[in-house]
Amino acid sequence: MTIAASLPIAHRQRNLAPLCAAAATYLLLLVSGDGLLHDPDTLWQIKVGQWILDHRAVPWTDVYSLTRQGDVWLSTSWLSQVLFAATYSHWGWAGPVILAATAIAAAMGLLLALLQRHLTLPYALVFCLLAMTLATPHLLARPHVLALPVMVGWAGALMAAADRGRAPSFLLLPLMVLWANLHGGFVLGLALIGAIGLESLWRAAPARRLALTLKWVAFGLAALVASCCTPYGLDTLLGALRILSLGTSFAVIAEWRPADFSSFSPFAGALLALLGLALSRGLSLSPPRVLLILIATWMALAHIRSIETFGILVPLVLAQPLGTGIRPTASDAPRALWMVPPAPAALVIVMAVASATAAFVAHHAFAFSATQTPVAAVDVLSERRGARIFNSYGFGGYLIVRDIKPFVDGRSELYGEKFLMDYFAAEDGRDVAGLLRMLDDNRIDATLLTADSPAAQILDHIRGWKRLYADAIAVIHVRDEQQAATPPK
Repeated sequence: MTIAASLPIAHRQRNLAPLCAAAATYLLLLVSGDGLLHDPDTLWQIKVGQWILDHRAVPWTDVYSLTRQGDVWLSTSWLSQVLFAATYSHWGWAGPVILAATAIAAAMGLLLALLQRHLTLPYALVFCLLAMTLATPHLLARPHVLALPVMVGWAGALMAAADRGRAPSFLLLPLMVLWANLHGGFVLGLALIGAIGLESLWRAAPARRLALTLKWVAFGLAALVASCCTPYGLDTLLGALRILSLGTSFAVIAEWRPADFSSFSPFAGALLALLGLALSRGLSLSPPRVLLILIATWMALAHIRSIETFGILVPLVLAQPLGTGIRPTASDAPRALWMVPPAPAALVIVMAVASATAAFVAHHAFAFSATQTPVAAVDVLSERRGARIFNSYGFGGYLIVRDIKPFVDGRSELYGEKFLMDYFAAEDGRDVAGLLRMLDDNRIDATLLTADSPAAQILDHIRGWKRLYADAIAVIHVRDEQQAATPPK
């Protein structure tokens, strides 16, 4: 077979690769779907989404918590919450699993398509596998995964414009509108305009830089306006930025903690591989691209939830410089931004995936993580009609679902830095006096803590409190009025 005769086959294989990668990713996530249901925030996200559907409005104040009821709270992920609630009401836990798996698969397929503009298929697949591996700990049925394909498309389109030394098209702005309604991470998309715009200016001829700067500024301002096209308007920006004002409390919230290198991890391997790639291939990157990689690396080092951003952004930044050093064969063309797969083959793949989904869901009942749902313990509290409960952070979402107002839950921006720092110091046993003060000041009549909570062990030895219930998941303490009434001898 001649090279010319093999080109159409190679083109079809290349065009089908993103769809095949997306299908494989989706099926992998589907069969391990219970792993997407390990975060208590999913519970209150669905509850809020159902509230929005019932009231045909978005919340402006908190209606769920014991300690912040009536305070200003904006649900900047309202559209994701509605989608999760709608799918859950129709299909149970299979709905959020399928929705999240579809979004993640779409992101991986789109990332592969974007990388193929510059890289041969094997290299592009390696980068996609790396991105998937890095994102795995944070792949959960939560709003950020629904925004993942939007982030990939937005960052890829901006990089494509920068690679050509041009400004992005205003046709991208609907992506920002969608992102701003799906998740507060759209702020990253706004920041990328400035960071990637520098690369475009670097590549442009000096005579074009002023005009190009004005185009990027105009696009940035338009994107800023687009991000406010939500039910909250300008307050969308303020709501998203409140998360970034949590300061030192980031260190005590698991997903916001800095990366841990005390043992080997995929992220550590990725950093070493990046360093090895730079040293072995002698990569020469422009200062703006170096800056982008350094920013993405710093974000991932500072907060483990940003590791997935690192896994997506760095390959997009490296694709064009690497592509110039990896000389493709004729069969690797064309390198269009959007490669449409052959319709018949694409239809067959989609139908096969849909059939596999129906068959699997019919024989598998998805279940939420038992460690985040203290069913038996909350049943006991409900029987006692406990109203003022001091709870472990991870139990807040389940209490909201059970229509019990939690002391604290995953909406960290609602509670603020000082409250969270005081709470975690008390719950972790680092401030016993603070724990007792919180219980008294908030007139707490029962506690619902994890089985290994230091606060639970402390209350075992505090006069006026007694252990009422315990299992492998949760421990309940209630006030012991009889003991409290008996003065010490």
